Amino acid sequence: MGVNLYDVAYGVEKAIRESDEFKQLKQLYDQVNNDQGAKKLFESFRNIQLSLQQKQMMGEDISQEEVEQAQRQVALVQQHPTIARLMEAEQRMSVVIGELNQIMLKPLEEIYGSMQQ
Repeated sequence: MGVNLYDVAYGVEKAIRESDEFKQLKQLYDQVNNDQGAKKLFESFRNIQLSLQQKQMMGEDISQEEVEQAQRQVALVQQHPTIARLMEAEQRMSVVIGELNQIMLKPLEEIYGSMQQ
């Protein structure tokens, strides 16, 4: 009998939720959301970030003014200690997810990678 990949995936989800990286991310996210000033600043940063990503995906040009606005916003959020720690925790979680993704895709890379040789 084969392995149920969905059961394995839910196991990975549970492991992620129980990981130190996720717990720290959640704690910092909650701290930011419980501080109205930090929450407003973080939401503004996210909105600018999403707007620029959407433009990029649609092949639209990003103006110099938008780039400068984003840079100013990044500087502001990096000066806020809790938001800066949240962004560091997001980066660590992103690395973990990327590594997990590489592990999960390895069987496909072994099949299709060998075709390229």
